[in-house]
Amino acid sequence: MRAILQKRALRYVFGANMISMLGSGMNSAAVAWYILQATHSEVALGTFAVLQTLPAMLMLPFTGVLIDREDRRRLVMMLDAARAIIILVVAILAFTGKVKVWQLYLMNTLVAAGFWMFWPTITALIQELTPGEEFVDANTFLLAGIQGGWLIAGSIVGFVYNHIGLGGVLLIDFSTYLASFLLYLGVRKGRHVVPRPAELRADIIAAETAVGRFVREMREGIDFLRSHRSVVTLGVSWALFLGAMMTGVVVTAPLSDNVFHAGAVGYGWLNAGWGTGAFLSALYAPALIAWVGARRSIAISMGVLAIAMTVAPLSPWLAVAVAIYAIMGSGRGISGVAMNTSIMEQVPQHFMGRVQNTFYFAGTMLQIVLGFLVGAVAQLNLVAGFSIIGMVYAVAFVTAVWPVAAARPVCEVGPD
Repeated sequence: MRAILQKRALRYVFGANMISMLGSGMNSAAVAWYILQATHSEVALGTFAVLQTLPAMLMLPFTGVLIDREDRRRLVMMLDAARAIIILVVAILAFTGKVKVWQLYLMNTLVAAGFWMFWPTITALIQELTPGEEFVDANTFLLAGIQGGWLIAGSIVGFVYNHIGLGGVLLIDFSTYLASFLLYLGVRKGRHVVPRPAELRADIIAAETAVGRFVREMREGIDFLRSHRSVVTLGVSWALFLGAMMTGVVVTAPLSDNVFHAGAVGYGWLNAGWGTGAFLSALYAPALIAWVGARRSIAISMGVLAIAMTVAPLSPWLAVAVAIYAIMGSGRGISGVAMNTSIMEQVPQHFMGRVQNTFYFAGTMLQIVLGFLVGAVAQLNLVAGFSIIGMVYAVAFVTAVWPVAAARPVCEVGPD
């Protein structure tokens, strides 16, 4: 892992992600808590979760080509800058006491548009900057930074929300995006685009229209997936995992408020438990993946998540629920490292944007269904809402253990 940290570009990327996740985690927790307190409705939280998917449904079919065609560092910087401006506007509304729930919905929708383009881009950028033999270490650092930021965020929101309010939390989020932008600015200079193999004659490329080229590049991504069944099954597990994880916000706040009557502090402890487990998983995820392999690591993680999510609302005390959330966070950390590593090993750099976006698109479609379903069910029975999410993780376990021949690892090697 020391070799990873010796690379300045990767140090800046990991630092930027940890800082930005601190703000994003605080934003997500504070907005969800504000909406619950303003509406007293799990259905409203379900709507909050579903609105995160709308931009993805419109953007993901097209942005994969953009990620594979443009400088990924510059794309990330543009996304950070745009989200920072949106959050600053809403923070000002919150400070002046004029913020409305619909404005938070709108902010969430716009920020989610950046989120769904950001993560495929940053994964592709890290693959581009990392030597192939160090993918596990790079993804471990990435997930540790992300979950480290989320751990701090979950703790902070629960304990300071009553003192600084929604406006203070959003202002912190704005400052973290600004810091992240400056770190990405220092990753490297100039425009860098991933080279592609010369598959077409120059005269054919010159004769293509912009639309024709775009369609051809989208079709290339689909053809790649058709010929790599193991990547498809991995992507199905990924999509199920994403849909279930993103729907967790619908049931976590009501668990603290309605079951344990612990308010914002209890909500903070649950988020901190998840973040702690995910952060600590960085200590043993590489060893587990080396021992049983990435695919089995994903299966184990999905099985743990399925069981833990189902039993979490049955906890007799808040402390037990926090411990279960820590176990779920650990499963999230291991599965994240294993999935990202497997994708980087099996997908060439010039296909990363299109392949990832296909899986993110499937995950967001699932989130639309889960958001409304879990919100409506949890309004009547919170245990049943948790169980639905647990069943999705169980299906992800099945797809992870489904027998299929592994694709040959790609031979591309990142810069030293």
